[in-house]
Formats: sequence, C-alpha cells, structure tokens
Amino acid sequence: PKEYLVLSGGTVLFSFVFFQTGAGALCSIIGFVYPALKSLQAIEDNIRGDDTQWLIYWVVYSFFHIIEAFTDFLIYWIPFYFAFKLAFLLWAMLPQTQGAKFLYDGFLKDLLKRNESRIDAALDEAKRSMSSVATEMAAATAEISAAGLASASIYAQRGSKDSLKNSKKE
Repeated sequence: PKEYLVLSGGTVLFSFVFFQTGAGALCSIIGFVYPALKSLQAIEDNIRGDDTQWLIYWVVYSFFHIIEAFTDFLIYWIPFYFAFKLAFLLWAMLPQTQGAKFLYDGFLKDLLKRNESRIDAALDEAKRSMSSVATEMAAATAEISAAGLASASIYAQRGSKDSLKNSKKE
C-alpha cells in the first residue's frame, strides 16, 4: 500500500542524510526544487505576500550557500552536518515556520543595507574584471584558432603534395 511506499522512501532519504551518502546532493535538491516550484507558482498568481516570502528565502539561501562555499573545509569535520543542513533548509523554506523571514528581518536586512555600497562597488569591479578577462580570452581564442587553422592548412598542403608525388611515381 501507499503507507509502505512512503515509509520506505522516507527510510531511504533518512539513510542518505544520516549516513551522508549522497546527502549533499539530497540537501541541494530539497533546498532548491520545492522553493523553485513555489517561486514559480508565486510569480504566476496575484498574491503579493508569497512573492516576498520566496524572495526572502532565496536571499537567505544564497547567503547560506556563500558561507558554506568558504567554510567547506571545516564542514567536512562536523558530524551529521547534512542532517543539520536539511533541518535548517526545511525550517527556512516552510511557510509554517517562516525561518527565512526570521533570519532576514533579524540579521541579514541590516547587514546588507549597511554594506550595500560596498557590495555594489565589489560587483561593479567584478563586472569590469570579467569583461576584460572575457576580451582577453576572446583574443587568445582567436589567436589560437588562427594558428591552428594555419597549421592545418600547411599540413593539408604537405599531404596533397605527397599524394601528387606518389601518383606521379606510379
């Protein structure tokens, strides 16, 4: 029956998180798929409150993900980290708990507003840097492509001369 299917699926998911086999991927899927679907639904309906709720969730999720990226070497040593992460993500995303709103209102809003000008300046600098890197890479790619084409052309010409010599000998 359905109860056994749900129970066995829940056991498998719990095992993934508890034994940390595929737990990172599972946490990423749970932290992304449900909120993405709810965000799409919020975009399509005309209720304003749910749009704000999911925007706040994505700000908190992004902030958490950035911190996690820089502390990855420490996370490895925390036992049952992914179980805690899953609990945190569920707490943050579920409308009943409104954990993301709690974190945003209590901590992130002030932090982001205080540092808004610095964040904007860093983003502008990153954009300028990436633009120059992209230009340099395009030039290098064009140069490599031209050298490769020239080399291929020379190789093809040698091959055609060799085949002409061989055909004249016969």
